[in-house]
Amino acid sequence: MFWFAEPWSLRYALWMAASFAISALVAWAAIRYARHRELIDLPGQRRSHAVPTPRGAGIGIVVAVLASILALAHAVPAAESGLRLCLPIALVAAIGWIDDHRPLPVLLRLGVHCLAVAIFLKPLLVALFHLTASAPWLETTFWQSAGIIALLGFVCVWSINLHNFMDGIDGILAMQAIFVLIAMAVLCQRYAINVHAFQIALWAAAVAGFLLFNFPRARAFMGDVGSGSVGLLIAIAAIWQNSSPYTAACSGVVAASAFVADASCTLLSRMLCGRRWYRPHREHLYQWMTRTGMSHVRVAAWYMGWNLLVVVPVLYWMNLRPYGAPPKAGTAAAVGIYVAALIVWICGKRWCLYKVKSGSRHGFA
Repeated sequence: MFWFAEPWSLRYALWMAASFAISALVAWAAIRYARHRELIDLPGQRRSHAVPTPRGAGIGIVVAVLASILALAHAVPAAESGLRLCLPIALVAAIGWIDDHRPLPVLLRLGVHCLAVAIFLKPLLVALFHLTASAPWLETTFWQSAGIIALLGFVCVWSINLHNFMDGIDGILAMQAIFVLIAMAVLCQRYAINVHAFQIALWAAAVAGFLLFNFPRARAFMGDVGSGSVGLLIAIAAIWQNSSPYTAACSGVVAASAFVADASCTLLSRMLCGRRWYRPHREHLYQWMTRTGMSHVRVAAWYMGWNLLVVVPVLYWMNLRPYGAPPKAGTAAAVGIYVAALIVWICGKRWCLYKVKSGSRHGFA
């Protein structure tokens, strides 16, 4: 039985409120700091906002997340393993914080991201090495396992960067992060991975504390310090959920489908067209939607509609199983949802292009 089982609701609420409050207070202080240091995102051709807005308030999320990890490790012995997350999260946040002050080379940022992910995944690689060395009769070899971990590393680095790419309009990244983290926490809690469930829920509360300043009208942006860290947190939450033998393996991939599909399709499209994919642009579907005249609130609502009307039913079906039966892998469902997302992306992009061109002809754009 988890430590806060009785009275679990009160203790749970107090911890969540503390994570929310720390994030909000630090974000508020970061806004004042950004104005003092003139860390302001100005409107421009490649931006989707119309007024100068402070950036870097996502540091509130990072501080609240690190505080929750340290506090939970102190209160619950079973959560002490979470302390190894502090360094990777701090590295991603630090390189983002520096980049928010002065732009850094792409390769330098990518190198730090890879280092942070390697530190996070090192214990898993060491455990697999000892397991395969002590049990040579296992069908899975060390190199096969290392290949799986390398794939996980790629996923983590891609998650850090794609969530940075998708942080372009008011509230969209914070709302997506809250949705994915809550979904992973629910799955972990349902199948008795209680420590991880509680930790992920505290991360969701931290993101919600920042959302106060970012939606429905942004008074501050996350900046790279927040968006990169959130991307890493989502990857960690998905890996933790996948560690349970009772949940569908592809649940995290399905939960993150809205952002993964948009970012991946946009990146592939730019690469196929010979553009420099790492340069700032406004070619994501959500950015095209704002260019048609949709408000940021409406665009964010469309993405949340995908999550609630498509992702939630699929996640429920994937993880629904008779007692004692093995869980579904969910591979077919994941492939299906990404095919659907690809169709939506293509059709949505074509519709947006038509609306923008039509509006330009009639003088509305």
